[in-house]
Amino acid sequence: MDIALEQPARARLITGEEREVPVHATLRYASTDPLAVYIDFPGDVSLDGRGATWTFARVLLEAGLRGPAGDGDVRIWPCGDERTVVELHSPYGMALLQFDTGALQRFLLRTYAVVAAGEEDLEAVVERGLSALFDEV
Repeated sequence: MDIALEQPARARLITGEEREVPVHATLRYASTDPLAVYIDFPGDVSLDGRGATWTFARVLLEAGLRGPAGDGDVRIWPCGDERTVVELHSPYGMALLQFDTGALQRFLLRTYAVVAAGEEDLEAVVERGLSALFDEV
């Protein structure tokens, strides 16, 4: 059975002027893609007005809640006991967001209730990825 989770999350976008702008985001997880988590942002905070979705490894979120993690387009680290920073890099620039650590931890625990760590069906994930790749050729 396919299970999908969604959880609203409030974040604060840290601007170049060192201001904090409230941002409403949605955290998502799907049992059909058990290695990934998603953060959806509404159009009012994206450059093109259409919204944006960032996808990254669930293990990156877990590691980033404990200490600095990531070395690519997504980096995550704790900022004190109550906030977690998510740094997103794209060809258009960088966004620095602070999330409530408790909200991220609750979301992560909910994902593990759907698919436990180490229980991901990697064969099915690879098969779906290959199918998607070859369907585009």
